[in-house]
Amino acid sequence: MENKNKHLLVVDDDDRIRELLKEYLENSNFMISTAQNGLIAEKILSFIKFDLIILDIMMPKKDGIELLSI
Repeated sequence: MENKNKHLLVVDDDDRIRELLKEYLENSNFMISTAQNGLIAEKILSFIKFDLIILDIMMPKKDGIELLSI
C-alpha cells in the first residue's frame, strides 16, 4: 500500500506517545504532523487538510471532544 501522499495529524499531550506514533507511522511511509494539544491542532487544521487525525480525547486546554466540535 502506498502511503507517501497520506498526511496524518497526531494530537496527544503525552510527548512519548505522540513521538512513538509519529515514528511508527513515518516508518510506514505516512507524512506526519503533530500537535501537543487541541489549541495547537485547531490552528494547524485552519490551514492544512489531513487524510486522517489520530486524536487523544483527554487533553488540557482543549480536549479531543471540543476539537471535534469545530
